[in-house]
Amino acid sequence: MKSMIYFDEALQIVLSSAVVITESEHVGLSRALGRILASDIISDMDIPPFDKSAMDGYACRAADLDRLLKVIEVIPAGYRPQKVIGQGECSKIMTGAMVPEGADCVVMVEHTQEENGFVRVLKKGGPANISPRAEDLRQGDTVLSRGTRITPAEIAVLASVGCDSVPVVRRPVVGVLATGSELVEPCQKPTPVQIRNSNSYQLCAQIERAGCVSCYFGIAEDNPQIIDRMLKQALAKSDVVLLSGGVSMGDFDFVPEILRQNGVSLKFEKVAIKPGKPTVFGTSDGRPGARYFFGLPGNPVSTFVLFEVLVRPFLFKLMGSSDQRTRIMARLKKDLRRKKADRLEHIPVFLNADGLVDTINYHGSAHIHAYTRANGIIVIPQGVEEIKADSQVSVLLIS
Repeated sequence: MKSMIYFDEALQIVLSSAVVITESEHVGLSRALGRILASDIISDMDIPPFDKSAMDGYACRAADLDRLLKVIEVIPAGYRPQKVIGQGECSKIMTGAMVPEGADCVVMVEHTQEENGFVRVLKKGGPANISPRAEDLRQGDTVLSRGTRITPAEIAVLASVGCDSVPVVRRPVVGVLATGSELVEPCQKPTPVQIRNSNSYQLCAQIERAGCVSCYFGIAEDNPQIIDRMLKQALAKSDVVLLSGGVSMGDFDFVPEILRQNGVSLKFEKVAIKPGKPTVFGTSDGRPGARYFFGLPGNPVSTFVLFEVLVRPFLFKLMGSSDQRTRIMARLKKDLRRKKADRLEHIPVFLNADGLVDTINYHGSAHIHAYTRANGIIVIPQGVEEIKADSQVSVLLIS
């Protein structure tokens, strides 16, 4: 194992290690938002199921548009026409209603004049205004593919093909464990040498936003026996374990060795990135319980960024999908300079309504309030010390 690897290599190792979850379950339409489809969805009918009027107007024959037309029927949506359109005849029809037999066009009501049961067409030569049967979908068509993440648009499609019980991939359980004798829970009053545990709750929120199940296992003090015991609990009850802190080179950072003792094979222990250099990833050797482990630095900005750019794509791969967040090109609001260019750097930014990217000022990776405004992340490649204002940068949107 290399002492330190580049970020692209780390991401490739992480993604290639993910074995797609095969377990699935069925959920109701109202609970399917954000879930990943476990199988293809097939249309059970033609959509539309009949030739449908695209406008309010009059259904008639195009050959009769120059003559006065007799209105023989009114056809609302949801009503089956009772009469066939003959020469010199028309039916008043509503948007979405079935086009009657014999009609080959619908004239918009705005282009007609009706009087005493007869209609005159005032404007000719427009579109037919008929949506033909199966214009959108044919019975048996695949409408959504396995691995699709369900958004409100997919909910509408599922409803339209009668899929009220949706097959979805089981949500992976992601265990979260914090290490550090300096940590206390948010409900506790810290002493002058303590801080509240914010990383774990941040990670749980990021996990849930990614469509997974978070499971918080608490705080482990800087004691090998305590860390070992709590890690065993997390490894036994989770598909993935995220540990915040305890993975750098401090005197009390025991985690890598404890992981090895618990059957976790470490794939890397350092990544040439900023923030997040002491990032660890490993997989289990087949023992029951979790198959994957991420050790993230204890600094809040590092934890936040590393989850978004490394852990989140892995979780989507685990669910048989991909992280399809939007990347856009935008202009940098002001010059961006950095003191060292020896590592690739992920920087939280704010993309404003004018399309300008403003970097978030923070005092190192421990500055917890710095990224509350962030709605994107940009990447500065290794070796680049400065990016000038108005330069185009790629922004990963994260909210």
